[in-house]
Order: sequence, then structure tokens, then C-alpha cells
Amino acid sequence: MLSPASEARLQDVMPALADKIRQMAAILALDPEPIALVVSAGARTWAEQHALFLQGRSLPGDIVTDADGGQSWHCLGVAVDCEPEVVNGEIDWKASHPQWKRMEAVGVSLGLTTGANWIRLVDAPHFQLTGGFPVNAPNDEARQIYQNEGAAAFWAEVESSL
Repeated sequence: MLSPASEARLQDVMPALADKIRQMAAILALDPEPIALVVSAGARTWAEQHALFLQGRSLPGDIVTDADGGQSWHCLGVAVDCEPEVVNGEIDWKASHPQWKRMEAVGVSLGLTTGANWIRLVDAPHFQLTGGFPVNAPNDEARQIYQNEGAAAFWAEVESSL
């Protein structure tokens, strides 16, 4: 089961993605060594994504994304960030930890794309469901559908290509 905070982060993403994340959490909870899944991020506004993009560049902190505002699937509600809880709310941030590998495997088995397999900037917490759209970043067509017709229309387009 996901915590109330994790469930709240799923409220603004595509329902099909939220369902897959809940399935992933249920599967991980049934493992011989159960893993609690934490959803740390869901949909982001373009401004929120831009602020993350500036981190490690013109703002303090480490670089955590190569995607500027509108260039992340988070901005279109088809991506979330998840982490395996190790003990009492603590996260082991070493992506080589067996719990991370198990989480990634379950996500992929459910049809999700994981940022753990990316080459340039590995993003182990990232999971997305983009259907027939490009995996790497939203293209002009995706952004136009989202901006002109709204999230529901874009999500229907994604789901139709699954």
C-alpha cells in the first residue's frame, strides 16, 4: 500500500500510470523481503521543472535533470519518481541497492520505462508511460496536444497507443 503522501502525488498524473504504480507497490509489498514504495514526485508545472533544470547550473545543488520546463514527461503527467523505502521512511540512494533493481524490474514488467537505463543522466527513480510517443522527451506533437486539448485528451492519446 502506498502512503497518503504517495497517493496524493498520483492524483495529477495519468490514471493508467497511477494504476501501474499502485500495481508495482502491491507486487513489491508481497516480495519475500517486502519493499515499501515511496512516490516522491508526480506531475510538475513547467516552472517547477525549469527550477529543477537550473539546479546545479545557476542555482545551488547537484544537477538532477537535463530536461527544462516542458521537456520532461512530468510536465505532461505521464511520469513519476519512486524510491524503495529501506527502513522507517529512509531511502538508500545507492541505485545499485538490490531493492532499486527489484523496483526497476517490476516497473519494466508492467510496461513502464525507467530512467535507470538512461545513458547520459541516469535517473533511477523515474518511471514513465508514454505509449507511442518518444521515450526520451516530449516532442512538439505531444506538447501541442497537451497544451491545446488538455491533459485528458493527451492521456487518451497515450493510452490508445499502449
